Amino acid sequence: MNTALMNLATANKVGSPTLNIAIFAVFVLVTLTIVIKVASGNKTAGQMYTGGAAFSGKQNGLAIAGDYLSAASFLGIAGAIALQGYDGFLYSIGFLVAWLVALLLVAELMRNTGRFTMADVLSYRLKQRPVRMAAATSALCVSFFYLLAQMAGAGGLVSLLLGVSGATAQNLVIAVVGVIMVLYVMIGGMKGTTWVQMIKAVLLIAATFIMTIWVLGKFGFNPSNLLHAAVTENPKAGEKLLSPGLKYGKDSTTKLDFISLALALVLGTAGLPHVLQRFYTVPTSKQARKSVEWAIWLIGGFYLLTLVIGYGAGALVGPDTINAAPGKANAAAPLLAYELGGSPLLGIVSGIAFATILAVVAGLTITTSATFAHDIYNQVIKRGQASSESEVKVARIAALVGGVIAIGGGMLAKDQNIAFLVALAFAVAASANLPTILYSLFWKRFNTRGAVWSIYGGLITAVGLIMFSPVVSGKGVDPKTGKTLSMLPADIDFHWFPLDNPGIVSIPVGFFLGWLGSVTSKEFNAAKYAEMEVRSLTGHGVAEAIDH
Repeated sequence: MNTALMNLATANKVGSPTLNIAIFAVFVLVTLTIVIKVASGNKTAGQMYTGGAAFSGKQNGLAIAGDYLSAASFLGIAGAIALQGYDGFLYSIGFLVAWLVALLLVAELMRNTGRFTMADVLSYRLKQRPVRMAAATSALCVSFFYLLAQMAGAGGLVSLLLGVSGATAQNLVIAVVGVIMVLYVMIGGMKGTTWVQMIKAVLLIAATFIMTIWVLGKFGFNPSNLLHAAVTENPKAGEKLLSPGLKYGKDSTTKLDFISLALALVLGTAGLPHVLQRFYTVPTSKQARKSVEWAIWLIGGFYLLTLVIGYGAGALVGPDTINAAPGKANAAAPLLAYELGGSPLLGIVSGIAFATILAVVAGLTITTSATFAHDIYNQVIKRGQASSESEVKVARIAALVGGVIAIGGGMLAKDQNIAFLVALAFAVAASANLPTILYSLFWKRFNTRGAVWSIYGGLITAVGLIMFSPVVSGKGVDPKTGKTLSMLPADIDFHWFPLDNPGIVSIPVGFFLGWLGSVTSKEFNAAKYAEMEVRSLTGHGVAEAIDH
């Protein structure tokens, strides 16, 4: 291991802060210029939320990859593989397989049926106000968990770049980053955000590919040598790095936790509001399907690269150095970049990682603002009578408020592994959103009571179990670093649910309550279901999908 590197990481300073700040500033200025240039015309709701549905399937697929390959993918998964080996790579497998669910069951039908948000589809043949309110509540909760992960990644990354230490300094960094991100959304809307996501996807995949070749080159382009070095550098884990069970095979509880995690990852993508909203940025359902096809290829290729990055960080940087750095596992990829190319490569890779966080948070913030302005303000409060201008104004205000909430949450979760935080967002999405989406699209008998019970039941179960899980309290402290392993201080412990991820319980609850609510209510509109079925398959009349 590079001793000098370890000393630098322990001192919370890697590379040249001046160079890091310069590269960081260049990325902000360039992307902000792009956003301003393409952001003209964000006056209507359609332009603000979907960019006027003017993107091709290839462009949208690239943007989906840029949106989906978040800080969890680049920072969290690389760190998880470096420290947990095979079990860390399971996140990648779950995230990728999930797109088959989105492709086969959701993408085309959602694009044909709705206009702006997930609630457009869920409320189409049901009572508008209660279903929209439930769907909006769920969408905001999912987006909040996802935002926590991105803000936590931003805090750890920029703290590493700037060489700051201590909770106060990291909190300040998170606040500054949050303000910059909100500016992008308020200025650029969906069009600006989409272009940033496309550019970011190209940069991220290219940088990861270069690092992969670089790492393999250090081991004679022999993956076996790389794996052997990773095992040698982590003697406590040893050969377990290369086989299942290092994290999820210790006992029956951890094995059950893995099953729960896998369910959440595979089923959660098709229920993520910011992913679903991307299907409305293309003009036809065919292009929506093409978007997912492009996204699958790009995302799949990227996750194969993270396997080399993760094991490369374990071999060249080492677990002790990674755990000593700000953000711990989240710092694995930047530390590997520093080991490979010194301060210049660290600055470039960290700048790209920041652009990654920026693009994802921009997409999430647009989704939260659209959900509040379109579903709650216009459809629930104003009963669909609000003007497009007033709706866009409310959306901008909601983006600002959402940014403040994200900053506060990021400060609380700054020491958590961001891949894990994203997994919680997936669990809520799979529990509260996916059952209602599938029932709405495919079950004729589904009705308003079933939708409301499914959404609120899945949401309350998932969030409730998370609150009483070891994630929030009860894990104690890390004996090496002295840091609390749960979100709350070590002396607070009120957990009773044994699993870190609630998916194995909350997902079946969401499906069951959707069925129970529907069969115990006599409400059913056969004509409306037939109309929705035709529209979902053909796209006929999609422009008026919510005007009924």
